[in-house]
Amino acid sequence: MNISEKEYRQMSKQASPGSPVGKDCTKAFLVGGLLCGVGEVLFQLLRQAELAEKDARMLVSSTLILLAVILTGFKVFDNIAKHAGAGTLVPITGFANSVVAPAIEFKTDERDIIGLSRKAP
Repeated sequence: MNISEKEYRQMSKQASPGSPVGKDCTKAFLVGGLLCGVGEVLFQLLRQAELAEKDARMLVSSTLILLAVILTGFKVFDNIAKHAGAGTLVPITGFANSVVAPAIEFKTDERDIIGLSRKAP
């Protein structure tokens, strides 16, 4: 079966309809801004508690990573990302999610690993 380029484009357009770009950009902007805002509020609270700026920045980064890891573990981060799209890719939280999600998805029982290692010569 040989289809023309015109037919292929028409089939492709039907199979993958466009997305509402304005709505998607607004959601990404709001969620990304919210994540950054949470980080800034946490930073200001730590600075008011007289923590050194360098230490406050490190603690904010660590807290955002931990939060993203926990939300990924409970599959909440994926639901947020489904609606917010690129807004969840704020570097720290996006990185934490990209590291943890595959680890959770492809987790294996350690007995499988031990069993395989015992079979090796």
